[in-house]
Amino acid sequence: MDDKKDNKNPFQNNEESEETLNTQETEHKEENKEENKIQQEADVDSTEDSNEDPNKDSNKESKDSYKEKYEELNNKYLRLAADFDNFRKRTIQEKQDLSEFTTCEVLKKVVQILDTFERANEHLKNIEEPKTLKEGYDVVYKQFIDTLKKLGLEEIEAIGKEFDPQEHEAITQVESDEIEAGHVALVAQKGYKYNKRIVRPAFVGVAKKKEDE
Repeated sequence: MDDKKDNKNPFQNNEESEETLNTQETEHKEENKEENKIQQEADVDSTEDSNEDPNKDSNKESKDSYKEKYEELNNKYLRLAADFDNFRKRTIQEKQDLSEFTTCEVLKKVVQILDTFERANEHLKNIEEPKTLKEGYDVVYKQFIDTLKKLGLEEIEAIGKEFDPQEHEAITQVESDEIEAGHVALVAQKGYKYNKRIVRPAFVGVAKKKEDE
């Protein structure tokens, strides 16, 4: 009876052992799968982090670099535009100054002719005949004066005006009760100006108080 019992148990034990091994092997495989899955997820996260951060930093650096270049170029453009505008204004002013200077030089020669006209006019006052000569002279003289005025020539006011070294050149002093001291009492030669530029100063005598006798 004991032999019969002993003969049956070995088979049952083998079956149970085999089943236990299969169960353990299955559990081990499941554990390995879970660990592999966790490791893969960790690797993916690590890869994403390593790939993401450098790109973000690189993009930020590129944007900062472009911004700096834009500001630099914009500042250069603004300076260039300002320099060009100053150059344009300076060129216009230089052209105007040159034109006025040239005109003044021409008028300096012309006023000498005007002086001759005026001296001739003084002599003609003493000539009684022929009257037509004086009339002809007056027509030419007036036409000449009008032309000079159209060119911009102006006579410098002098008589009774306070002496101005910019417009008057003193050649003598004149005792006068009628003209205030320091003012122009006589004009020896007329002065002229063009657009506020002095073509020729007026040669004048400056009034002073009469000395007590």
